[in-house]
Amino acid sequence: MEENTLKSAVLVSVCASGSETDECERSLDELERLLHTAGAEVYARVIQIKKTYDPRTVIGSGKVMEIRELCEAGGVDLVVFDFELSPMQIRNLEDDIGCADVIDRSMLILDIFALHATSGEGKLQVELAQLKYTAPRLIGKGGSLSRQGGGIGTRGPGETQLESDRRHLRSKIAALEARLKEMEHNRSVMRAQRDRSRLPKIAVVGYTNAGKSTLLNRLTGADALAEDKLFATLDPTTRKLALPSGETALLTDTVGFIRKLPHHLIEAFKSTLDEVTYADMLLIVSDVTDPEVREHLEVTEGIISDLHADDKPRIYVYNKCDKLDGISYAVPRERTVLISAASGMGTDALLAMIEDILHESKRECKLLIPYSEQSVLSSLYDKATVLEVDYLDSGIVVRAILGNAERGMLAKYIREE
Repeated sequence: MEENTLKSAVLVSVCASGSETDECERSLDELERLLHTAGAEVYARVIQIKKTYDPRTVIGSGKVMEIRELCEAGGVDLVVFDFELSPMQIRNLEDDIGCADVIDRSMLILDIFALHATSGEGKLQVELAQLKYTAPRLIGKGGSLSRQGGGIGTRGPGETQLESDRRHLRSKIAALEARLKEMEHNRSVMRAQRDRSRLPKIAVVGYTNAGKSTLLNRLTGADALAEDKLFATLDPTTRKLALPSGETALLTDTVGFIRKLPHHLIEAFKSTLDEVTYADMLLIVSDVTDPEVREHLEVTEGIISDLHADDKPRIYVYNKCDKLDGISYAVPRERTVLISAASGMGTDALLAMIEDILHESKRECKLLIPYSEQSVLSSLYDKATVLEVDYLDSGIVVRAILGNAERGMLAKYIREE
């Protein structure tokens, strides 16, 4: 990864009315954090109140000139718009501003993903998303493509692919999709192996930088990267979680969510986000000190819905309670717990709640196991609570407490529930 040489940028937003400026400011606050994560600082913010977008440049010609003057005065060579731009709008804005590259929020997020992807699959997912999203936008830049990119908006696949003709670009995308499909198959095999272990699967989800990786580390003793930056985690990390009763579950950290997360990014990281879809339970982690926690929860629950995981049992985990100064922004929810992943405060209550929910699905069952399949009984001792065993002429009669997953796998042996 080349060192980023960009030092500052101008951020731009458009509000339909003056009453929406507060929301625009909050969104720009988040965009500023994204920019900082990418390695740059904000030089200035520009907000225009405009009921309708200019189809050519989105903002009015006067604002374009204002941005140009800001860039010239501060030596700024990057302008970031807090909404999606079309390829033609990017080209027109760059032509009019003249001295700065123009990118949008999605391109900045893609750049951060390229910066933080570590696994082979993560890097391929980022490259594919960048090629699909940024290639048509960058192709319109003409001579600027002759530069070798090392700054924000140019990380990842590199300009060699973008300078190639569209046929080569399509071939590259098809090759990446094929490689990712193979990796997705391998991930499915690994998931099937975990399913055979019959251990409950718990996914840690939530807004980016809410403390998900810190929570995973606290509960499992893992060493997942935990930084005070947006999208510090892209690749899922799964570790065994020891519950108070001595039972074991699998806990998986996932990529953080964010407002205006482009749908194509959800598609690109589908195999990663499948960990949410296949989980038995969700821990929805939020920063209890964040005034926007309500909005963050709405974003998180919206993406969970997009992933068709609405039916999963969930616990709302409000993190960073050790930093409260008397004001809590916790949103009342059923099954809520306040914790500090950093200090461990409240994690015992969280573990107890996890265990309670997992036990809710368990029932006492009577099973009849043929003598020819005694290995099933051995597995029962490992994965369930065996209450009674009788050896009869008809087979081995077992009374055991089984969860949903165990009942599904052992359905052919169950005689009573």
